[in-house]
Amino acid sequence: MNIVLSGEPKSTQHIYGLTCRGRFATRYMTAEGKAIKEAYQWEAKSKWKGKPLEGDIALTITLYFGTRRKADLDNFNKLSLDALTGIVYEDDSQIAELTLRRAYDKARPRIEINVGELKI
Repeated sequence: MNIVLSGEPKSTQHIYGLTCRGRFATRYMTAEGKAIKEAYQWEAKSKWKGKPLEGDIALTITLYFGTRRKADLDNFNKLSLDALTGIVYEDDSQIAELTLRRAYDKARPRIEINVGELKI
């Protein structure tokens, strides 16, 4: 099953902020991060018609960026994985295999996620 999430992929640093509570730093999701996560959830719900999967799963994620700027690929998957929790799978701890790919599409940046059952 393929799920497409619209828009430029956002890094973890872009969607989370830091604040101090006493002497301790606390991490929180920004308003923009919450809005993007909610939009991803609505897109996923419109495409995923079954119950959340159970057991181990395999995901292949292709991140289509609108520009060729340098970026650490592993910083871009958290938001999309969290958004699919409870919709595609019960919990993202079920992901036993994860493949990340970078691609470019200036006209239509997006995240494409291929969901499959793990076959070992």
